[in-house]
Amino acid sequence: MTDPQSDLFEMRRLESLSNTIFGVAMTLLAYDLPKPNFAQLPGWTELAHTYSGRRAGLVLSFIIAGVFWISHHRRLARQPFGSRFIVILNLFFLLSIVLLPVTNGLYGSYRLSSAVAVLYGVHLTIIAALNAALWWLALPGARSAEIVGAVFPVIVFVPGIAIAAFSPDYVQYFWMLGFGGFLARRWVRPAPAKAAEKIPQ
Repeated sequence: MTDPQSDLFEMRRLESLSNTIFGVAMTLLAYDLPKPNFAQLPGWTELAHTYSGRRAGLVLSFIIAGVFWISHHRRLARQPFGSRFIVILNLFFLLSIVLLPVTNGLYGSYRLSSAVAVLYGVHLTIIAALNAALWWLALPGARSAEIVGAVFPVIVFVPGIAIAAFSPDYVQYFWMLGFGGFLARRWVRPAPAKAAEKIPQ
């Protein structure tokens, strides 16, 4: 339990809030799916035509939100207490998650628009950058696989913005490379522990 006069916050309270926010945001991703009223019984062609454009954006956004929820949960588990600045930065991170259904809805409806694809790519980059910054603050000066895994999506999403401007119809496949952060974590070995200093006799 923290000192009432302390400026540190218990991150478990933030974890409860973040679980709710992620759950609602991930559920709202499906809100913009078409609710058609077919004049006759639809066949496979009609169903594919109705949902094909929205399906890719929904799946991509849901997986991205799930990956960042896992990362967020792992980080809070390593950081039981946080400063006021850390909490505020976490709230901005959660705000970026709240806005995901909005940009996902735009991307699902107008994914061939370069402006919409760039906006969606900028949003993904902001989410990844905030997550990476929070990991960096949680493990300062550490050569951590978690930090590498958090920075990797940023490295993918930044050039993805340029690709979105010129090839909005193909950029979704490039964005999926951001999930390679899970593999990147496995390539990093923890720094060797320093040998204990000998105490003079």
